[in-house]
Amino acid sequence: MFGIADYGAFVAAIVLFLAIPGPGNLALITSTSKGGIRGGLAATIGVIAGDQVLMWAAVAGVATLLTAYPAAFSAVQWLGAAYLAWLGFKMLRAKPGAAPILNIHAGQYFRQAVAITVLNPKAIVFYMAFFPLFVDPARHQGLTTFAFMALTIAVLTFLYGLTATLLTHFLAERMRANPRIAGVLNKLAGVFLIAFGVRLAISR
Repeated sequence: MFGIADYGAFVAAIVLFLAIPGPGNLALITSTSKGGIRGGLAATIGVIAGDQVLMWAAVAGVATLLTAYPAAFSAVQWLGAAYLAWLGFKMLRAKPGAAPILNIHAGQYFRQAVAITVLNPKAIVFYMAFFPLFVDPARHQGLTTFAFMALTIAVLTFLYGLTATLLTHFLAERMRANPRIAGVLNKLAGVFLIAFGVRLAISR
């Protein structure tokens, strides 16, 4: 299909990768808990937008450039790590009843999700390694093949994000009655964000 070898396996692999815990998933869940369904969907669109930037950067060979210039790769890596750690630190310091760390405007959720996604330079390398696994050399159609792969990932990400948003919103509505639980979960999310930032910084 459009030069993709074993499209079913390609879809299954993307769904599996989406379910793996990471900064994007955490941003989506946190945005939903703070901004409801609107915030969760805005974050989902932000993750999709960030992924598209990384995918097309990978297709354009940015990963090769980053590999050729380790200093540039390291700078982006540290920037991403610092951003995640900063968000996590703010969540840890938030007091009960304080204003949400994530702004209530959908645009802020979108921009934050884009930043968290794009500031992970290793994702570019991942796409550079992942795409060739499912490209059929005999039927490859150039940019059309990559465009269809990118579209598939966007659709699957939206469906996954919608499902996660609805589930998170359902649970959040029941936890708002207990501020202590909400506070603990907020600080737990902060710890995970800092952990993701540290992992990004040291995983070279």
